[in-house]
This record gives sequence, C-alpha cells and structure tokens, in this order.
Amino acid sequence: MAKEDILTLDAVVEEILPDGRFRVALENGHRIIVYTAGKMRRFRIRTVVGDQVRVEMSPYDLQKGRLVYRERGAPPRSSARRGRYR
Repeated sequence: MAKEDILTLDAVVEEILPDGRFRVALENGHRIIVYTAGKMRRFRIRTVVGDQVRVEMSPYDLQKGRLVYRERGAPPRSSARRGRYR
C-alpha cells in the first residue's frame, strides 16, 4: 500500500475502548474504530471523548483507521496536569 492511498478525514471521539482504541464519528456520519498511532502513544498525547481528531484510513478497509492527530481546542484540564512521581 503506497502512502498516496491513505484517506485523511476529520472526526470526533465518541467512546474510549480498551487497548488504545476509540470509536469515532466521521464528518459524513459513519462510525469507525481507530487505534492510537505510535507517535501519539510515545509522546503520551491524551484523547478524551469529544476531541476533534484526524484519522487516516485505507481505501481497502473502511471500518478501521489510525488516529494520527488531536486538534488543539480547549486548554488542558487541571486533572490532565500531573507531576512526576519519584
């Protein structure tokens, strides 16, 4: 699969599922399950219900996708700011 075959769509997170997966609603009304991309996991980017996200999908499987970007909307919540434990 070439990089040109990837579809990039905007979506809204509807539900958080186990193992770093999310149920999202696309702009066109379809609901799919996406997993968190490796760089988002690596840099611990938190995604909560209601976040605007960008999803990459393969044209061969339109039921799954990869969450690659979380839009910066509201400022971070106070509960999201945690100190380091030593």
